[in-house]
Amino acid sequence: MKTLFIGGIKSGKSRNAENYIKKLSDVKPIYLATTEFIDDEMQERIAQHQQQRENDFVTVEEALNLKEKIALQKGAILVECLSMWINNMLYHEKTYEDMEAEIANIMELKQDIVFVINDVSCSIIPDNRLARKFVDINGKLSQAVAQKCDEVYHVVAGISTKIK
Repeated sequence: MKTLFIGGIKSGKSRNAENYIKKLSDVKPIYLATTEFIDDEMQERIAQHQQQRENDFVTVEEALNLKEKIALQKGAILVECLSMWINNMLYHEKTYEDMEAEIANIMELKQDIVFVINDVSCSIIPDNRLARKFVDINGKLSQAVAQKCDEVYHVVAGISTKIK
């Protein structure tokens, strides 16, 4: 089963996805963390997420090669988050086609996977090229993942609404 949780920053999507996968899994689920340590502020965000999940998950870190890491795991996997993965891929000069192919390959895997992604579609058009590229890719990949998922949840103010 493939499931997507989408919502704005600090919408509660991570906590909702974590609770969902814990109910889905008979064993301690895998938490596939995609965020790279880039500055002190990001380190603090990572620490908050680590504290939030405590010992409920087996944490695996991977910034780029998600399919490779997911394929090695047994049990349900939470991918947190695809937006940070897109950021990493852009930073490492990967193309949209690279990302699209990686997502397509992941969706073919047999494991139960819960994805988290930011909804960046409700804001203004960014004033710089790289930010516009990120928003476009994030939106396109959100659509691709949602189309292939069995269930999709939109999260606002900590509340998940099933939209598929």
